[in-house]
Amino acid sequence: MELRIFTEPQQGASYDQLLAVARRAEETGFGAFFRSDHYLKMGSVSGDPGPTDAWTTLAGLARDTTRIRLGTLMTAATFRLPGPLAITVAQVDQMSGGRVELGIGTGWFAEEHTAYGIPFPPLGERFDRLEEQLAVITGLWETPAGATFDFPGKYYPVSDSPALPKPVQQPRPPILLGGMGPKRTPRLAARYADEFNLPFASVEDSAAQFRRVRDACAEVGRDPSGMTWSNALVLCCGRDDAEVARRAAAIGREPAELRENGAAGTPAEVVDKLGRYAEIGSERVYLQVLDLADLDHLELVAAEVLRQV
Repeated sequence: MELRIFTEPQQGASYDQLLAVARRAEETGFGAFFRSDHYLKMGSVSGDPGPTDAWTTLAGLARDTTRIRLGTLMTAATFRLPGPLAITVAQVDQMSGGRVELGIGTGWFAEEHTAYGIPFPPLGERFDRLEEQLAVITGLWETPAGATFDFPGKYYPVSDSPALPKPVQQPRPPILLGGMGPKRTPRLAARYADEFNLPFASVEDSAAQFRRVRDACAEVGRDPSGMTWSNALVLCCGRDDAEVARRAAAIGREPAELRENGAAGTPAEVVDKLGRYAEIGSERVYLQVLDLADLDHLELVAAEVLRQV
């Protein structure tokens, strides 16, 4: 199982803090550094010094790291037009030497849209727009050099596009989709996703949704073994109960709740939890790190968990 680091910078993080986490993750052997794409903090935290843009951050990290893969869980389709987003991701892929992955979803946090003047259509329209965005983004990237791309979309019609720039990764950077939607989510994943991710879902709920996506793959004649299956879990690991409790308190959570719902406890407990996800086919777990100042947390997991999974 591959372990990746996942951060939530809208809760309060500067670029330098994110860079420190990304570099430590790279040095200690984690597979990737991912970040959320949100413009408003959640809960009682201050959120200081304010939000940072996901793709601006990843562009910086593309130049300030050398090996670790970089991406979003999940870019909100409501935030960006598909053509400019395809250009941005392709450019960051070039800047990184081909290390970028695009996680994208409908967007769900209404308050951040009203806080920054971003339109927030009803859910059905957001799915319609996401489907068109996926068609446009993949179409632009996969158009052969020298050819043009057209798309007769309702929301994002494209005409005579040169479909440039091209990403380094061919035919395109990996696309991640996810979520628990029972119908449209599996269908979109079967058509477009290289990886299907479930954030903060139980083993049982993950297994059920993985089955729905596999069924959707079968309906379109796709071999589901070509898709990567993953989860995201909050991380709270300590050498003993006291260290677990200290790290839980630092992020405002209870150890018992984290042990139930996250990757929490001693290294042995975390390995056991990850093993349960592996049993249902999860190949990759994004460990949500909420205390970005605690770099020793990454060191512990790299030394005591990473080598066992």
